[in-house]
Amino acid sequence: MLYLQVLINGLVLGGLYACIAVGFSLVWGVLNVINILHGSFVILGSYVAYFAYVHLGIHPFYSIILAGAVLFALGYALQLGLINRVVGAPVLTTLVLTFGLDLLLNNAMLVAFSADYRSIQLANPLGRMDLGEVTLPLDRVASMLFALGLTGLLYLLLGRSRIGRAIVAVRMDREAAALMGVRVRRVYAITFGVGAMMAGAAGSLLALIFPISPLNSSEFLGIAFVVCVMGGLGSITGAMIGGLALGVIESFAALFIGPEHGLTIAFTLLILLLMFKPTGIMGRRGYE
Repeated sequence: MLYLQVLINGLVLGGLYACIAVGFSLVWGVLNVINILHGSFVILGSYVAYFAYVHLGIHPFYSIILAGAVLFALGYALQLGLINRVVGAPVLTTLVLTFGLDLLLNNAMLVAFSADYRSIQLANPLGRMDLGEVTLPLDRVASMLFALGLTGLLYLLLGRSRIGRAIVAVRMDREAAALMGVRVRRVYAITFGVGAMMAGAAGSLLALIFPISPLNSSEFLGIAFVVCVMGGLGSITGAMIGGLALGVIESFAALFIGPEHGLTIAFTLLILLLMFKPTGIMGRRGYE
């Protein structure tokens, strides 16, 4: 029963990891930009949820909409105003730019909110459900279901909407998409905004589970990177599988060798995976 409990905890955590990584994967796959800002976007989404709950009484499940909207607007503005100017440059240029923007955003949050850890204490938590010796923390399970639902909605957006098809077209062949009348720079801005929106929504859900501090941004960035590469660059399904796999791996690693080594084990397995399958589990050209 202990192993079953660890497996469930890992799947719950993995669903949230998938939601963190899918926006990172989208931006990297479409724009060829490694967005170092992503971890700070997640933290900012958590702060939106925190202050919405503390001052307005809005539950984090509902503040997903608010956090997503705020982060979409921020991501869209940054891409349209700054990143689009160098998006065609070598990847190192955009990497340095997003790194600098991350320093600015992270330090702005440190000044505004301090480095103190904060957490959301729900007045009416959902509680837990006991199934024999297995315990299901219902707030965390609900967060996982919301995270997977948001990832599924993004999958549908890319496959069935006009803007989604434009994003896919730009991902597969930017020049051909431009010749067909797609406004590539606008699609880039929307894509970056959607990636930031997913990060903000994930941050809102994570605020129910993890303490909030700007100091955690690098941890979430590392998670997004591992899941993205493990699942396959540009694959929404791969991000879901990679996130669930990472959550389970971390949970069992914490059980057997200690929680402080969970991410180390994940990176080790990532290296082994890339040695034998460099595209990741579900990597492919373009989106499904």
